[in-house]
Amino acid sequence: MQKTVVIDIVGLSANLIGEHTPFLKGYLQGRHLTPIKPVLPAVTTTSQSCYVTGKWPSDHGIVGNGWYDREDSEVKFWKQSNKLVQAEKIWDAARKQDPTFTCSKMFWWYNMYSTADYSVTPRPQYHADGVKAPDCYAYPPSLRDELQQELGQFPLFNFWGPNANIKSSKWIADASVWVDKKYDPTLTLIYLPHLDYCLQKFGDDFSKIHKELGEVDELVAGLVRHYETKNARIILLSEYGINPVNHPIHINRILREEGTIAVRTERWYELLDAGASQAFATADHQIAHVYINEPSVKERVKKRLEQEPGIALVLDEEGKRAHHIDHDRAGDLVVVAEADSWFTYYYWLDDAKAPDYAKLVDIHRKPGYDPVEMFMDPKNPLIKLRAGYKLGRKLMGFRYLMDVIPLDATLVKGSHGSPLVPRQYYPICITDQPLPQSELEATEVYDVIWKHLQ
Repeated sequence: MQKTVVIDIVGLSANLIGEHTPFLKGYLQGRHLTPIKPVLPAVTTTSQSCYVTGKWPSDHGIVGNGWYDREDSEVKFWKQSNKLVQAEKIWDAARKQDPTFTCSKMFWWYNMYSTADYSVTPRPQYHADGVKAPDCYAYPPSLRDELQQELGQFPLFNFWGPNANIKSSKWIADASVWVDKKYDPTLTLIYLPHLDYCLQKFGDDFSKIHKELGEVDELVAGLVRHYETKNARIILLSEYGINPVNHPIHINRILREEGTIAVRTERWYELLDAGASQAFATADHQIAHVYINEPSVKERVKKRLEQEPGIALVLDEEGKRAHHIDHDRAGDLVVVAEADSWFTYYYWLDDAKAPDYAKLVDIHRKPGYDPVEMFMDPKNPLIKLRAGYKLGRKLMGFRYLMDVIPLDATLVKGSHGSPLVPRQYYPICITDQPLPQSELEATEVYDVIWKHLQ
């Protein structure tokens, strides 16, 4: 099979390619850009699962970055086992045709315990005293130590949170090249998250994002030049574009006012009790899964949400089938925001009763996605001093909470997840040869990769 690399430039859409991305602008000359129609939901884990299986969420089961586990009665976000993807992956199919085929999976999601030959993914160490230490997980296991000895410790705190920056994407790019030089895999899948941060913080305000555009442009240039020397077929693509937003919808607060949310009070704060709630939502960017534990409230909840400004669709069983998201993991209702809106996970009505994790970067305990984790509280002029003090406690071995995240959802200026966005914000696929379609479905990216391999 033909050596191929797929470089996922997260958040890249056609409107971003221009004066601030000179390499990409020049690279497009003589090449072909095809928009990808956003899948529902257009989020990392769902889009990537469509790309590597050629199946819809109704088949592969990845209905979002997280969902409610009905058996455990717990909301689970950002899990990592590849066994969650319930369809054959492209590297398994390729290996059936060519036993010499190998695959390197560099930070694409659901990367643990996959059947890819080489893989690396973020995986912090969680110490017994509460400390979260930077680290990564790799297969084969020796790869983790080799990469961190060569490149330094994986910069976890630059991968997500207020300090997210080019360092994490640079580490991933360098690791990808290192793995390619050592193992020469047939297919390499590379994930570059850098634009995700600035675009969600600032939208497409070029006065604020031009530096980040230049940084990722330079990074992609280096990767392309390396793989050109290896005679690899190159695909550049994105999972979603990020469109401007100005309207956060607190969907769980709406449901709480409807009387369907149950909370538990611990110390001074409230915790969402998903199993005891009649109906609640797991928010995931511009979509939300509403899970109904008490069937009698379903129609009332549906009608209430349909009346809420900023909500475009409330999908029942028929609607879910039409949008290829009719899977057991999906909510009883799937709610889609208008292009200028997005969903918070907030369920408390008084910020004084917000849970302790609300002001932390805590992607696993929050019952929904929280892009406000990219900000330090701008209303506190001493917030950096507070963060420094907390870091000092950490370095001295004391317990600490890095509680520097604000509770102001209006800070977020960009989002994604809805298919109902202007075409200029669609994800894109850049190839050497023209594709027969003027617009790709997310599942058709699988076929594009196959054709490059063959």
